[in-house]
Amino acid sequence: MRKQQQYLRLSEEHHRFLTIFLAKGTLNARVARRASALLQLHQGSGLNKIATSLGVVYQTVADWRDKYFAQGLDFLTDKKRIGRPPIFDGDLRAKVTALACSDTPDGRAKWSLRLLADKMVELDYCQTISHRQVQKILKKTS
Repeated sequence: MRKQQQYLRLSEEHHRFLTIFLAKGTLNARVARRASALLQLHQGSGLNKIATSLGVVYQTVADWRDKYFAQGLDFLTDKKRIGRPPIFDGDLRAKVTALACSDTPDGRAKWSLRLLADKMVELDYCQTISHRQVQKILKKTS
């Protein structure tokens, strides 16, 4: 089994970019650690020494090195995560807000969250909505 190369040689352009990038001072900690690891690898430090100084494990530094070889400097920042899409769109949120601002039903002094949720379903704005969801929508708009 061949011993894997622990260090790397950055191009002059990448070295200059990383040096300036780290000097900015307003970086995400994750990005700063990755950039620092690349510069330390360029200086010839071993993976164990870098891992200890950055507070990560040996394998993490090795993965960063391998990702640099595969992707270049693009690996420094994480890709956008899709996440869960919103359940209720802006139109429905506007309807909840408008309903809460409208006149209250007869016999009521003010809208309750449950009453708003029931009225939304009654007016066929949506199939179901909980009073907690109505609360979250109204909280974000006030």
